[in-house]
Amino acid sequence: MQIDIKTSAVQQVRQTFSHVARRLGADKPASRYQEATLELQPEVNFHYRPLWEPEFDIYDKRRTAIVMNDWYAFKDPRQYYYGAYTIARAKQQEAMEKNFEFVSKRRLLSDLPDDAKAHIAALMVPLRHVEWAANTNNCFVTGYGWGTAITQATMFHSMDRLGIAQYLSRIGLVLDGNQGTSLVDGKERWLHNPMWQGLRRVVENTMVVRDWFETYVAQNVALDGLLYPLVYRHIDARLSRRYGPGLGMLNEFASTWFDESNRWVDATLKTAASESPENARLIGGWIAKWRADVLDALRPFAAAGLGDDAQDALNEIAQAFDTRLTKQGVPQEAEVDRD
Repeated sequence: MQIDIKTSAVQQVRQTFSHVARRLGADKPASRYQEATLELQPEVNFHYRPLWEPEFDIYDKRRTAIVMNDWYAFKDPRQYYYGAYTIARAKQQEAMEKNFEFVSKRRLLSDLPDDAKAHIAALMVPLRHVEWAANTNNCFVTGYGWGTAITQATMFHSMDRLGIAQYLSRIGLVLDGNQGTSLVDGKERWLHNPMWQGLRRVVENTMVVRDWFETYVAQNVALDGLLYPLVYRHIDARLSRRYGPGLGMLNEFASTWFDESNRWVDATLKTAASESPENARLIGGWIAKWRADVLDALRPFAAAGLGDDAQDALNEIAQAFDTRLTKQGVPQEAEVDRD
């Protein structure tokens, strides 16, 4: 008896979903990122207008002054959709847990003198309130923004900020022996210490902006673009030289996250600014306004963390920030028509 074994190939009837195929053309295979991003924004069959803003639909492009021909032009260079994002963050979470375990086991922070621990806590712990505001602002952009290409990325960004706030809280707990006193003190400093009131004012002002794209610019571009280099490059380096590497290990996620997220923030800025001269001027005006406010607010904080080197650090940060914006095609303050 002879048995012939044959193989047969099964051809896919469709390469991707029809709404993705309509955008990509023909029936081309699509990446997971494209399938999880393109043409998912609800556009029709809204049953009612928001009672609090009846002039708008629930999802409405007019909620921002930015105008785009195609709102799906905002591609994330990281190609983050839910699966890729959670896998990446899970790996980073594992690494951070090992860092916390190492610092705790070796008592790299808990054995520092009391004045050293108080100094670190006074500079780092109140920043968890900044991160909570960043979480809220990115939730606002997600809720009122238009187009899944940008709103799914801002939702991921929002959850990242919640995670960074938790890391800052855990730094405080490492310093105070899990008593929670550093968190209470950090809140009091945030609410009442003069050093923090300028930054607190800027943070609270970002939370009442009505245009969601301006909120994006104020938070993710101006505030983060100036605060993060100050904290996680200059102040972190100063504290690590003085008190050892423990704090730097616990700030590792925030430091690397800033560099990673800037790829997406810069791509979004460049896409919006290159769409039209009107968009570029509008974004440039927003950045000029928030840049000035943030730099003024950071001066007392920088002085507390860096002493006599504070102004040099702020000048370096501002120059790097301006260079970064120029690369994205955003006009600088002198080029912006304020009218």
